[in-house]
Amino acid sequence: MIIPVRCFSCGKPIGHLWEEYNSLLKKKKTNKEALDTVGLERYCCRAQFMGHVDLADLAAQFKKH
Repeated sequence: MIIPVRCFSCGKPIGHLWEEYNSLLKKKKTNKEALDTVGLERYCCRAQFMGHVDLADLAAQFKKH
């Protein structure tokens, strides 16, 4: 749903980097360039970002009125 605040494997705080990462991808940077720019070096943290699918908008459609 939303990016975790910390990496599940190593515990490094990563949640604050998500918006900068997305803005770099919108500027046509590759995944590798964007991850290097935000400072994610460990493969476990990189996997959190590359494997993330943002489903918050989809889930919001099913809220009760």
